Amino acid sequence: MSRSTLPPSVLPDISPTRGEIGYDFGFRQLSALQNKCRPGGRRDLPPRGGDVRPIRQALDRGGRDSAPSFKRLSVLSLALISLALLSPAVTSADETTGPLPDPSHIVAIGGSITEIFYALGEEGRLIARDSTSVYPEAALKLPDIGYMRALSPEGVLSVNPSAIVALEGSGPREAVDVLKKAKVPYLTVPETFDREGILAKIRLIGRAIGQEQKAAELAASVDKDLGAAEARAAGIVKRQRVLFILSAQDGKIFASGTDTAADAIIKLAGGENAIKEFRGYRQLSEEAIVTADPDVILMMSRGGPSGPSDADLLAHPAIASTPAGKDGRLIRMDGAYLLGFGPRTAAAARELAVKLYGSAAAN
Repeated sequence: MSRSTLPPSVLPDISPTRGEIGYDFGFRQLSALQNKCRPGGRRDLPPRGGDVRPIRQALDRGGRDSAPSFKRLSVLSLALISLALLSPAVTSADETTGPLPDPSHIVAIGGSITEIFYALGEEGRLIARDSTSVYPEAALKLPDIGYMRALSPEGVLSVNPSAIVALEGSGPREAVDVLKKAKVPYLTVPETFDREGILAKIRLIGRAIGQEQKAAELAASVDKDLGAAEARAAGIVKRQRVLFILSAQDGKIFASGTDTAADAIIKLAGGENAIKEFRGYRQLSEEAIVTADPDVILMMSRGGPSGPSDADLLAHPAIASTPAGKDGRLIRMDGAYLLGFGPRTAAAARELAVKLYGSAAAN
C-alpha cells in the first residue's frame, strides 16, 4: 500500500474544525469542566441562588445595576433562563454584527479572542474569560466562566457583561441561543485557519469596540509576520511529513486530518500533513499510522502527568515502526500558542519550522 493511501480509520470524524484549542481541552477534561460549569459549580464566580435580579436584568434589558449575590442553586433563576427561550417577544436568536453599543464590560470566549484584546491594549474592557483563554498570564486573573464548549448561560450572565464576544464554535448550541436572546449583545467571531482569518478576527474586534485604528495597526504587523512565514514555507523543497496527535490514551491515537488548525500550522511551518484522507480528527488504526509514515510526531504540551510520556508514545507498536519512531522525533508545543490562530501564530510557525528543519529555517 502506498504511503499516500490510508486504510479507513476505526471511528467516524469526531472533530469540529472551529475553536480547536477548546476541542482538545475538552477532549481530556470535559467531564470535570462540565461539573464545574453546572449551576453552582464555578469556584471562581459567586455561588448562585437568592438574589436573581442580575440574571433577570440581563434577560430583560441587559442591566448591570449591581454585581450578583448568590448563595445556592436557584430554581427561579434557572426558570428565568428557560423563559428566555419561551418568550413570545423573541422569535429567533439575535446576534450583534456591528459595533457594540457598550464595549466596557466584555466576556471573551475563545483563547485567540482574549489574546487579541491584550494585543490591542484593550484588556481593561474584559471582565471574564473562558477556560481556554490562558494567554497572556495576566488573563488568568480574570474570572473563568467555563469551558467554551460547555457554557452555562447563567454563569456567563452572572458577571453582568455589557457584551459577549465569542469565537465561532462556542457552545453548546442551546446555551448560545439563550445568550443571544438575553438582551446582552453577542458577537460571534468567525474562525478560519489562515492568514486572512486571523486578520479578519483582529479587524472585527477592533470595529466592535470602536478601535479600528489600533486594529489596523495590529493587523498590519501580524500580516507582515504571516507573510514572512508563508514565504519561508514556500522555500522549503524537501518537506517533513508530520503526524499531529491530538490524544493518545490507552494506545488509542486520535490524529488530525485536513481542515484543522493543526493541518494549517504544519503547512505554515513548511511541513506536510501525513494525513490527507479525511477532515477533522479521527482515531487511527495501527495500519493507518504505519501507512502515514510520518517523519515527525507533533503534539501539544501539557502540564502535569496527563497522557503518555514521550518514550511511551514512541514505543507504541505502530509509531515505533515509522521514521518518526525510529529517529525519536517528537515535538511538543503549547497548544494555545500552536493552534490558537491569533496574533502569535507567525511566531509559532517560525518556532515549529526551526524544530522541523533546524535554525536555518528561522531566516
